[in-house]
Amino acid sequence: MQPALAAVCCLIVYVVVYRFYARHLGSRIFQLDPMATTPAHAMQDGVDYVPCRRVVLFGHHYASIAGLAPMLGPAIAVIWGWLPGMLWVVFGTLFIGAVHDFGALVVSMRHRGMSIGKVAEDLIGRRAKGIFLLIILFLICLVMGVFVRTVSGLFTVDFYPESVFPTFSLIGIAIVIGWLVYKRGVSVVRLTVIGFVLMLASVGVGLGIGRPDLGGDTWIVILLVYAFAASTLPVWALLQPRDYLNSWLLYLGLGTAYIGLFVMRPEFAAPVLDASPAGAPPIFPFVFIVIACGAISGFHGLVSSGTTSKQIDKETDAVAIGYGGMVGESLLGLLAVLACTAGFRSAESWSEHYASWGSASGLAEKMKAFIDGTAVFLSSLGIPMELAQAFIALVAVSFALTSLDSGTRLLRYNIEEISHSINMPAIGQRYVASTLAVILIGFFAFYEIEGQPVGLALWSLFGSTNQVLGALTLLAVTIYLRQKGRNYWYTLVPMAFMLTVTIVAMVIDIQRYSTGGQFLLLGVAASIFVLSIWLVIEAVIRFRKDTVAAITAGD
Repeated sequence: MQPALAAVCCLIVYVVVYRFYARHLGSRIFQLDPMATTPAHAMQDGVDYVPCRRVVLFGHHYASIAGLAPMLGPAIAVIWGWLPGMLWVVFGTLFIGAVHDFGALVVSMRHRGMSIGKVAEDLIGRRAKGIFLLIILFLICLVMGVFVRTVSGLFTVDFYPESVFPTFSLIGIAIVIGWLVYKRGVSVVRLTVIGFVLMLASVGVGLGIGRPDLGGDTWIVILLVYAFAASTLPVWALLQPRDYLNSWLLYLGLGTAYIGLFVMRPEFAAPVLDASPAGAPPIFPFVFIVIACGAISGFHGLVSSGTTSKQIDKETDAVAIGYGGMVGESLLGLLAVLACTAGFRSAESWSEHYASWGSASGLAEKMKAFIDGTAVFLSSLGIPMELAQAFIALVAVSFALTSLDSGTRLLRYNIEEISHSINMPAIGQRYVASTLAVILIGFFAFYEIEGQPVGLALWSLFGSTNQVLGALTLLAVTIYLRQKGRNYWYTLVPMAFMLTVTIVAMVIDIQRYSTGGQFLLLGVAASIFVLSIWLVIEAVIRFRKDTVAAITAGD
């Protein structure tokens, strides 16, 4: 099968399933009410709780969830061939990942915009909240630390320094747009056009000016300062306008890349399936772990319940934003599969890059494979290769930064909730919590173990931690549906599948870390495993209590 034909088939599946399945979930299962008062209105404070138009909030949500991970995961998972990754990205999204994001958004929206950890306290119990908060703390610190480290590397002269100027120009443009919209009432449509033109112009300017050579560590510090500012400013001042503009950047990037694919009509350089590539872990369960954010991601539940639920204007907007936003990210994951399998000039060059698990697993190398492969598609439209690489690099870096600013804000929320739980309100103050968040992210970006940053050393745990959080979020949504008397099989089956996959993967990893003497990884993996099993037990106990109560009430 040609890549272009495979892409067309996937696009048709997206449209059909969204048209019927997503709308069924919204109207029949979660019973969304367009007249209900959302937390954005009931608790409006001008900082975190701010009602937002659907098109703008979709852009914010989409940009926040579409960070580096949906590009990184497929870029390594294609070592098993193009078919497994493609099937998981498409069907995993439609029946698991999008249901997860949508469910987390609705449940949080109906619990005063609280995070999924706080919601778990109401649905399951106090201990459940504590377990959620610990897993969330580790996951966000790890992911944001690695994102900061990876982006700082992409800014250096060895990769794509031409992306520096447009990246920071976008931040400045977003701040001006946010101020004009919310303080001067200027039309969003007019500012979108102007901001988008300026954003594209900055790409060309970035190619023409001198390339800064500050070094990776300096860029890390700069990015951490930005993260602090982004997490403390009101959402209208930076988060909403920046993510909204970024979403248009991604729409353009995705659109031109897919058009380039259809014009170029390349062949797959990768095999359909290679179940045993050199040095790779078994395809089951690890293809479901390596591709996390392109199919299902626990981090998305944090965004849905952390920032998006506080800004949604109407309950019925949740279908387009929660479910539709995940479909949008899946399109990015699908593009990554195509770029890293059909974007190579020959099967020989693909085989050289993916000669073994070790040769293909570096984070910067993953991003290079995605950026260069997608740039090849764009070059078929007559766009110079250097300009195409600069544009796709800007797309990748910009979305890493949107995840960074949203992630830091989510970590701030997490620290605030922990401060209330341990009765230490001082550390829950907005600026104090943001400072602690940045310090923790900086630890994972800077601190080294045997010459390797601790974040990168622990990166192999990202997939399993992220997926187990996704399974546990689906567990909380299932309990919610059970308590409301709704059909909970729509979330129970995906939850059971993801929990099985992640538990199997974590057991394999624990055995491997124990045999290899990797005691840091062993300790962290074992702790997450124990916490996950503990939370499942708490949920089963609560589920049984609800069942007994329902039977008693029926009698």
